[in-house]
Amino acid sequence: MKRYISAIALAATMLLSSCSDFLDKEPDFLSPENFYQTPEQMESAMNGVYNRLIDPNGRMYSKALFSYFAISDEAFYKSISMNNIRVMQFDAGHLDIGRFWEVLYEGVSRANYWLAYVDDSQLDTADKRAMKGEVLFLRGYYYYLLTSYFGEVPLKLNPTLSPDEKPLGKSSLKEIYVQIVKDMQEAESLVLDIDALPSNERVSRTAVQAVLARVFLKMAGQPLGDTDRYADALAYADKVTDSHKHSLLADYSRIFINHSQDINDPSECIWEVGMYGNKIGAEDLAGSVGVENGILCRDIKVGYSGGAMQVTKRLYDAFEEGDLRRDWSIAPYYYATDSETGITEQKFYSAKQIYNRNPGKWRREYETGEKAQLYNSTNFPIVRYSDVLLMKAEAANAVNNGPTKEAYEAINMVRRRAFGVDVNTPSAYDLEGLSASEFFEAVKAERFRELCFEGQRKLDLIRWGIYVETMNEYGREAAADGGSFAYAGNSGLNTTARNVVFPIPNTELTVNKLMTQNPGW
Repeated sequence: MKRYISAIALAATMLLSSCSDFLDKEPDFLSPENFYQTPEQMESAMNGVYNRLIDPNGRMYSKALFSYFAISDEAFYKSISMNNIRVMQFDAGHLDIGRFWEVLYEGVSRANYWLAYVDDSQLDTADKRAMKGEVLFLRGYYYYLLTSYFGEVPLKLNPTLSPDEKPLGKSSLKEIYVQIVKDMQEAESLVLDIDALPSNERVSRTAVQAVLARVFLKMAGQPLGDTDRYADALAYADKVTDSHKHSLLADYSRIFINHSQDINDPSECIWEVGMYGNKIGAEDLAGSVGVENGILCRDIKVGYSGGAMQVTKRLYDAFEEGDLRRDWSIAPYYYATDSETGITEQKFYSAKQIYNRNPGKWRREYETGEKAQLYNSTNFPIVRYSDVLLMKAEAANAVNNGPTKEAYEAINMVRRRAFGVDVNTPSAYDLEGLSASEFFEAVKAERFRELCFEGQRKLDLIRWGIYVETMNEYGREAAADGGSFAYAGNSGLNTTARNVVFPIPNTELTVNKLMTQNPGW
């Protein structure tokens, strides 16, 4: 699985970037003028844009974006209490922050080269036009990630052609988001439908629409506060639901088992990052989904995880009685290996052992083939259909100053599956009769439960303008009731207003004198 993007991407590493010194490097091997001549070269370069979603060192969707870059009230790190990014103690010199910045701008730069050197006259088939759409979308998506994690950043839309090119200062968020929307809306008209693509690892029309709904919700929230964008978010969520190309799987756990078993199912997972291999051999596009965020197990044959991430009581208590997602998302057991017999067995936690538990969405015991200790080929979902339904509910409530019939149906479909009933049939678990503010709170709670450990919680709290207060509240709760795990709340207690964005890396400030540091850093 996943050879479509990974195998071709390995040939596309000649396009390098970052905002400053990285952008000043010219491509290695073939020059751009001589490279983008054949469909195979165009596709190879396009896959080079895709593969920045997977940083081999773990700073993208291979690990960091669902773990230590996504610190929220969902989880904490075992035995880490101070002097670590995982408890919000770091500065602008942190290696992972600097490398994250560089990888994002590498993605931007690769996209810029592709768009500059592929002439529209070459795009004489739907497949070739789709490649342009995918590259445009990915450039917009890398800028969405840059603004989500760093705030205002330089907006560079052309390849660097000379080492003497002047660096760029920060652009305003408004200017950057105008460009993000422009790129993605143009991409929408060019990319293919999901059923015309080999897998959901490539960007489809509904993937563009789903991410645009997310982008517009971000614009409607903090820090832009452009509430007119709720209507756009609703319109794009409607495009996805009205396409009838996606649906909820009947079994919540099957979504994640499919990932672990390399089963590509685009019905619910609209767009996911395709990992490949396990770093045994030449391939270097593996991830660590289910490792750092997995169930404690020391046996590689079962599926190794050190159980680094442990869950918060706040998340555990957020699930209602009978919600089947709780004991899948939060593993009720761990694996213990007998030192004498070598036999590995499941051991279940007691009702009081909440802070001991690990995230359980991706369970390595379901992986097939040869297993490695720290890497695997498990895909990571960037946007799922349930997320679109919840975005639709949130946007409809905001646009109409109260929940509509469609808003209720969207959130209730997600809830019905959670309790194991038919998603299309009204049930006792349906919400009804709520005010606008009550419905908004219900959406926030449902997103917490449905999307935990998928990298969305922190971004949601930030756009809702409640990240700092929520983290502080969580920190106090954990310190009070965590017992021997009282340190679990340190990340929350350490969170201040500056943590809404990362610092601009010192490496960037050193080479680009037009850059300014983010407030508080």
